[in-house]
Amino acid sequence: MSDRYQPRHKIRFVTAASLFDGHDAAINIMRRIIQATGAEVVHLGHNRSVREIVDAAIQEDAHGIAISSYQGGHVRFFKYVVDMLREQNCGHIKVFGGGGGVIVRQEIEELQAYGVARIFSPQDGTRLGLQGMINEMVEAVDRDLCAMDFPALAEAVFNGTPAAVARAISLAERASEGGQIGEELARVLARGAERAVPVIGITGTGGAGKSSLTDEVLRRFLRAYPELRIGVVSVDPTKRRTGGALLGDRIRMNSLSNSRSFMRSLATRGSGKELAPSTKDALAILKAAGNDLLILETSGIGQGESGVVDLVDVSVYAMTSEYGAASQLEKIDMIDYADIVVLNKFEKAGSQDALRDVRKQYRRAHEISWDVPDDALPVYGTIASRFDCNGTNWFFDRLMEKVRERTGFTAAHEALASGPQVQTSELIPGERRNYLAEISRTVRRYKERARNQAERLSRHTRLEATRAELEEKGHTSPELGSLVEESRKGIDAGVLAAVDEYHRLAGLYAGSSFDFSVRGRTVTQETATESLSGTMIPKVALPDFSDAGDLYRFLALENLPGYFPYTAGVFPFRRTGEDPARMFAGEGPPARTNARFRFLSRDSEAKRLSTAFDSVTLYGEDPDERPDIYGKVGESGVSICTLDDMKILYGGFDLCSPMTSVSMTINGPAPMILAMYLNTAISFETDRFRAEHGREPDETEAAELHSRTL
Repeated sequence: MSDRYQPRHKIRFVTAASLFDGHDAAINIMRRIIQATGAEVVHLGHNRSVREIVDAAIQEDAHGIAISSYQGGHVRFFKYVVDMLREQNCGHIKVFGGGGGVIVRQEIEELQAYGVARIFSPQDGTRLGLQGMINEMVEAVDRDLCAMDFPALAEAVFNGTPAAVARAISLAERASEGGQIGEELARVLARGAERAVPVIGITGTGGAGKSSLTDEVLRRFLRAYPELRIGVVSVDPTKRRTGGALLGDRIRMNSLSNSRSFMRSLATRGSGKELAPSTKDALAILKAAGNDLLILETSGIGQGESGVVDLVDVSVYAMTSEYGAASQLEKIDMIDYADIVVLNKFEKAGSQDALRDVRKQYRRAHEISWDVPDDALPVYGTIASRFDCNGTNWFFDRLMEKVRERTGFTAAHEALASGPQVQTSELIPGERRNYLAEISRTVRRYKERARNQAERLSRHTRLEATRAELEEKGHTSPELGSLVEESRKGIDAGVLAAVDEYHRLAGLYAGSSFDFSVRGRTVTQETATESLSGTMIPKVALPDFSDAGDLYRFLALENLPGYFPYTAGVFPFRRTGEDPARMFAGEGPPARTNARFRFLSRDSEAKRLSTAFDSVTLYGEDPDERPDIYGKVGESGVSICTLDDMKILYGGFDLCSPMTSVSMTINGPAPMILAMYLNTAISFETDRFRAEHGREPDETEAAELHSRTL
């Protein structure tokens, strides 16, 4: 294993998986190693567009971008990253990538010649190891960006240029660590000190949902005030041992694509507090950049920390119901200082009780009369992870009301909520959250009961056989008879019935044919296949048990095809006359995939069409000429975005034939794709009616076609 490279400067990387790519395991491993090597990592997660990645890199003043791309379209994607960085005059940000064997050697050479710093191949991984690859990346970007010349920095900041604002904050970070405050930065800080811009501070324990809450405030502000700009400073802790940091708040921010928003992540860099040493200057720079409202989100805090109060106009303390005993609330310093307390993740059990206790503690800490009703206290329940949560709407209304009260902010917005009620309905109710454990418990109980009944049946069978043998020799034993009857009482009637039913079925399997019912229709199948040597080989080989208990254990835990709990087939026999081969296809436009389906099924009576969709379709998006989308259209699957596409895809196939089946590998947009498929089948049946009758179906006939197709 390679030794870990020690960077000489503070290094920052933006990491992400490419657009429409859910393969995030690799980039998660890489960003952890990058962080452990001493770099600050802004992780964006998977399915990120070039615009999102480049905007993040510029706003974060990153040294490098690391992207994993396993879903195709990588050549256009990486070139688009390089192009967009150059357009923003940020070509100094180096781009790294990898995609396993998906990115071949020729493409690697093409991308690196275009301007990508390095694309790592599986061979590089074998030769260098994971740490070796990260060492190369970190060493390649290990330089002081603040030493680079940035002409007219102050004027660019005043104009709100993202790259200039980001560089000014980096200069402030360096100054807080003993560097010089240059003339340009001094001008920016002076302008920021002159502007009275409201600052909201959001702090709280780790895992309270501060980032999600911040994003919800951001989204509502941008919607409520379409002419105003907002800036966010988010602080995360630096790892003391390595010096690295995971700046992970941006991954929660879904509103940053708006050009009126700006976000910068800061690492605490050894401050030992929830704030970075440069936090105050970063806020001043965002004020100078023309923002109308600022949000400061701190790293997770303990019970005795309240440093955010000194830098903000309105402070918000975010927490959850999981704080322990009510007496723990008396130790939380921020409850004494917060203007608003948010009890987030209100869907959790115990949240109503927690809301009552927090309100009591807030009332005591702020010496509020008990005549003031609970709903009037600034303690609100929210579910920030839920879209348009009423509790979050109410919190935002009260928050902006407090901002107007405390500062010179005069803009108003239409109220989003009429009351503080929080709808806590869930897809899976709280009392059923352990439903998988219930299923496992039920299965274990079933198997235990089956084994118990099998043992009882074995004992009963042995006792009955013993009695029969004694009686055959002229001996009787009342005690033995009592044991036989007693052993029979412990056996469920269904157990004996299952054994009797098996013997009946065994007789049917011994015949030449076997009848069974499928959807009310009787199906007859031969029970054996004749080999080349004339031997009759049974299609279903019955077990050879002499003990009834062993037989029941088999029936209860395995059984024959078509009978519970057999899981390898739902019918007693496989249908003959067809080969159940999957005819798998999916590439490019629907016409090409249709041609592939026709080729695969041309010699088969049964059409078993298995469809793979491209990543654009899998993510429920439309194809586009934008390079980071265009390169993925029709890659690793067929592109389907309209009903006409679906008709072309399955054109020439009788979708209603019992000899035709269609399977589709699809994710989120499954309801829409299924609707397209059903409408395609109806359209095909309507076309057949027109061809047969030479006219359009009337209303009754159309309804019958619709019903029969579905």
